Amino acid sequence: MEKNFKSWHKEKADLHQHKIRPNFHERGIWFSSAGVNVGFEQDGRGEHFLRPFLIIKKFNNLVCLAVPLTKNQKKGKYYFQFKFAGNSNVSTAILSQIKLMDAKRLQYKIGEIGEDDFRAVITKIKAFLP
Repeated sequence: MEKNFKSWHKEKADLHQHKIRPNFHERGIWFSSAGVNVGFEQDGRGEHFLRPFLIIKKFNNLVCLAVPLTKNQKKGKYYFQFKFAGNSNVSTAILSQIKLMDAKRLQYKIGEIGEDDFRAVITKIKAFLP
């Protein structure tokens, strides 16, 4: 599959120059500009290269730790399936692709993971870290 790196670089430059960081919190689920990435890293889709992300840790108003989500139902120690309010579909957090993200990438909030599921995600992440 051919990847459109040129369009992403233009979008990324615009985000860097003009985007205002929104107010966000841990447990929030946001469509974020993930971009076009290398190899098996999760890409965004559409004009703004969007992909849903779960905010794991807010370090400050500028950056957070987040994991990408997929609609594909995957199981294993690097995945966590859950449903969130306002969405009847099962979402899967791809825990192995946890990343630091500038809040400028956050486009719009689509929901929030429940407290029990959030604690379970954190437990699974801690289990595979050294």
